[in-house]
Amino acid sequence: MEENVNLLPITVKSEAFVFDNDLDWERTPDPGEVYRKVMAYNDNLMVVKVKFKAGSCGNMHSHPHCQITYVVSGAFEFTIGDETRVVRAGDMLMKVPNVVHGCKCLEDGMLIDTFTPMRKTFIKK
Repeated sequence: MEENVNLLPITVKSEAFVFDNDLDWERTPDPGEVYRKVMAYNDNLMVVKVKFKAGSCGNMHSHPHCQITYVVSGAFEFTIGDETRVVRAGDMLMKVPNVVHGCKCLEDGMLIDTFTPMRKTFIKK
């Protein structure tokens, strides 16, 4: 039996089909070469691709969203709270709301970030 989930009504959403080639990479304010592509989203969930050049960093920050990161390629030194570890392709990271986190890219790579709720500041009007 499926669990009854009470999610907020959907007021903002991407198209039902999202094609990677139709989207542009956006440079982030992080040090080095860090780019993101907001893929699919609605009020409750968002998926974002992030690519890094080696030596680039994801600044230490926190936010009120739950975030799960999947490492598609490359190698990264991630800090989440008080713990720092190296992660590689196939690894995942869990960031609970308001925990300070960031990374340094050790080898060119790509991450898939999933946020709940969506990061409204990532959407261009």
